[in-house]
Amino acid sequence: FETLARVREVVLAEDGEGTVTRLGDIAEVRRSVETPASSMALSNGRPAIIAAVMVEEGLRIDQWMTWLQEDLDSFRADLPASLTLTQVFDQSEYTDERLAEVATNMALGVALVVAVLLLTLGARAAIIVALVLPMVSLATLASMSFIGLPIHQMSVTGLIVALGLLVDAAIVMTDEIRQRLARGLTRLDAVGDAVRRLAAPLLASTVTTALSFVPMILLPGPAGDFVGSIAIAVVLMLTWSLIVALAITPAIAGYALRADRPGGIRSGAAGRAFRASLVWSVNNPVKSVALALVLPVTGFASFGTLTAQFFPGVDRDQFHIEVELQPGASLERTRAVAERIDEHLRSTDGIETVVWVMGESAPAFYYNVIGSRENEPAFAQALVTTQSPEATAALLAPLQQELDAGFPDARILVRGLVQGPPVDAPVELRLVGTDLETLRSTGDEIREVLLGLDDVASVRADYEGGAPKLAVDVDEDAARLLGLDLASVARQLEAALDGTTGGSVIEAGEELPVRLRLGGDLRADPTAIATLDLVAPGGPVPLDAVARLRLTPSEAAIVRRNGERVNTVQAFTDPTALPEEVLADARAALEASGFTLPAGIRLEIGGDSDARNDVISNLLAPIGLIVTLSVATVVMTFNSFRLTAVTFVVAGLSAGLSILSLAVFNYPFGITA
Repeated sequence: FETLARVREVVLAEDGEGTVTRLGDIAEVRRSVETPASSMALSNGRPAIIAAVMVEEGLRIDQWMTWLQEDLDSFRADLPASLTLTQVFDQSEYTDERLAEVATNMALGVALVVAVLLLTLGARAAIIVALVLPMVSLATLASMSFIGLPIHQMSVTGLIVALGLLVDAAIVMTDEIRQRLARGLTRLDAVGDAVRRLAAPLLASTVTTALSFVPMILLPGPAGDFVGSIAIAVVLMLTWSLIVALAITPAIAGYALRADRPGGIRSGAAGRAFRASLVWSVNNPVKSVALALVLPVTGFASFGTLTAQFFPGVDRDQFHIEVELQPGASLERTRAVAERIDEHLRSTDGIETVVWVMGESAPAFYYNVIGSRENEPAFAQALVTTQSPEATAALLAPLQQELDAGFPDARILVRGLVQGPPVDAPVELRLVGTDLETLRSTGDEIREVLLGLDDVASVRADYEGGAPKLAVDVDEDAARLLGLDLASVARQLEAALDGTTGGSVIEAGEELPVRLRLGGDLRADPTAIATLDLVAPGGPVPLDAVARLRLTPSEAAIVRRNGERVNTVQAFTDPTALPEEVLADARAALEASGFTLPAGIRLEIGGDSDARNDVISNLLAPIGLIVTLSVATVVMTFNSFRLTAVTFVVAGLSAGLSILSLAVFNYPFGITA
């Protein structure tokens, strides 16, 4: 066919007397989008088409967005007046903002390092050590380029982490040369003696520190992608800091230091207090050691107070909402609910834009928000942009409560963004077994308990009530008497309700299928379907003459994990609740309720806890080898087990101070810590 008019002119029948019945006489012929649609989209309350574009590997997103904007501006100029082109998400904005924050942090880190050096070493020695920072940083960037490690948030974070570490070797080397100059050695002898004495200890220090970052480098999966770049950047900086400390810093220190000006905290009130503390510590070794142990021991004691949030949250002016109606809900009904929620969101202070996708997951806008829902008319997802990260944090909990109260016919999840591997739900309890009915009933028991928890916003399971369906029970004997069989009845029902393709229209090089089916009113009315005429050899036969129609719940799809049948009960927490704490509450509630597993069913833990355990297992896998190598390195350096023991005791106490700092500044004990 070339036009719709030609389709209308198709002859269906003629009576031999010149009377012709054409398709246009009995049917409406129109050009439209596919109905029912498989998905829909809304942008700020208006129908939209969402286009998501991914960047190729190896391209800088800021440059790439500049090129894309030029193309978009050209495309926008050619759009008809009825259409607008709106950009709802631009990753480069967040990248630029984050890199600017990282640059600020790096500048602050450099300033702090230089300030401490000026205070403790004096101006001349501090400048010598500070020269290490640009040299090592530039050498590290060159190495990152050579190995193909891009400059992004994680790799630059690694550079910041290494700032305090990379000056250690230069400090020790500079101070050692200065002491030798003060004792009257020549500059050449002072440099030579210092390098010979410190080469092995500095090498051991660098090797042991680099080894401690190896588990992060070897960490597989998304978590490894997240933290691996940090570790690689740190190891590169440590390696270059060792090279500079042994090859360049001694030359500069030997040339520039003055033997008559030791520098550092040696005079004034600070110098006198520092000297007095040293004298007291030497004269009272037991008391000084006991006093030094107070903070590390306090740190270890405070470990139990740390928040158990393994994957930290994200400060971002975005969050997303998932809406799920009861099984069997149509896409139009989902759209109606989404539009009502959309009106509520856009009237809420702090929210700037709202974009909806219905019938499937929204395009990925964050690295661990992976869309896995397709062809689900009862599902909708919204991407919400707020005025600021602070506005996002303030909106999450109140919105969850408002939407739960205002839309009781839908299961609504207001979800903020978090770091870490992608998980379907923060808390998951997996029931594994063989009997489907037992899996379903046991899952229902767990759902009931979880719904009673204060911090649980919603609960769903793999085996819930199925969508209602209209079952057609055909009396095969009655059908055969009329010349019909099951296959012919099924084919005629499919053609009438789903439609059948009868050719295509060619428009501007595009082939549009011509689909014929009953009108929407008939297809939506079970009574009309029951009286639908079937074509039989003896003439038309109504469907209800050979079949009985009944409404019945459909069976849920059988879900398997690792080849075993599983019913996963997922609990979605309130935005302010921590998954680990909710999981602990869930276990306690199940135990208090007297819940017991039926025979043949076992319980597994999924969600954040499962992802965390996988990461910890992978992190700890090489720990035995790394500890052995570290101990061997220190023992060979000092040639003394006693000094090795002292070294690792100090390292352990340093860990106590680290834990104390987390507790004081109220940071969670997560993967970054």
